Amino acid sequence: MSVMDKLADKWHVDRRHTKIPLLRKSTLTERKARTGWLFVLPFALGMLLIYLPIIIDSFCFSFLFVQRLDGVRTTEFYGITAYQKAMTQEFWKTLLQGFEQLLINVPTILIFSLFIAVILNQKMVGRAAFRAIFFIPVILATGLMDSINAQDALSGGAGIDDGSGDSEGGLISLMDAEALFSSMEVGSGLVEIVVGLVNRVYDIVNYSGVQMLIFLAGLQSISPSIYEACQIEGATSWETFWKITFPMISPMILVNGIYTIIDSFTKSDNIVMSYINNNLNSITPATRAIGNAQAWMYFAMILLVIAAFAGIASLFVFYQKRD
Repeated sequence: MSVMDKLADKWHVDRRHTKIPLLRKSTLTERKARTGWLFVLPFALGMLLIYLPIIIDSFCFSFLFVQRLDGVRTTEFYGITAYQKAMTQEFWKTLLQGFEQLLINVPTILIFSLFIAVILNQKMVGRAAFRAIFFIPVILATGLMDSINAQDALSGGAGIDDGSGDSEGGLISLMDAEALFSSMEVGSGLVEIVVGLVNRVYDIVNYSGVQMLIFLAGLQSISPSIYEACQIEGATSWETFWKITFPMISPMILVNGIYTIIDSFTKSDNIVMSYINNNLNSITPATRAIGNAQAWMYFAMILLVIAAFAGIASLFVFYQKRD
């Protein structure tokens, strides 16, 4: 008895009228999933072979007292002493300032990048040129311009005048804003936030390029037939945005939110990163151990913030079913 006959007997199938395929063809979703893993494979290999050993060594060094004497490196088990000494009042104060900056940066960058993406998604002359213009600052900020600004900041120079300086040399001053909002009974705290955002327009544009492209890709993935149905039903542009566009790009908001949080936490000009780097670059071995412990504490807090944001945002994310 052949294999096909055995299968037919097992399932009580009449082989004369039934064709049993030997191999099942993979679906489009499965092929896309394999393609995605193929693209992720180089990063996964680099993570396992290069970064993971470095991460393990860094975690081990946070419990060790490392010093070099006469060209010989010696290590001594330090235990959790570094973590206990890392929780200083100055560290918590710096960390609180970093979180306050995060609460302002993330919503501002997401709103600005979404606003620009919606505008650039419209049909207009020179749309490709405008997209390139908004993404150019991202390229410049990661290359020569960023190095020049960093070197000038270390040497005490003024750097490149980007309009993001203090309130005296910015676009508007605190006194001007207070005079503008005096009749609106707006609190001084809100006025300071508005002044800071206006004077940091250059930085906001720099940090919004990647998010803008992700939003733009999400907007272009929405089927035009959905908008045509909205027009036929008589929906306004405002209703179409909040009931169609916004829910459809909510997965992109989640992705951009996580990306912006990580980028804001790990930027070179972040006050917490600068504080930790100063300890890590210290000539004192004990201070370096404390800086390593603070880096791991900071890393754990970043993971908690990302997990909290992802958990809350996932409750409002809409995923379109394509089955």
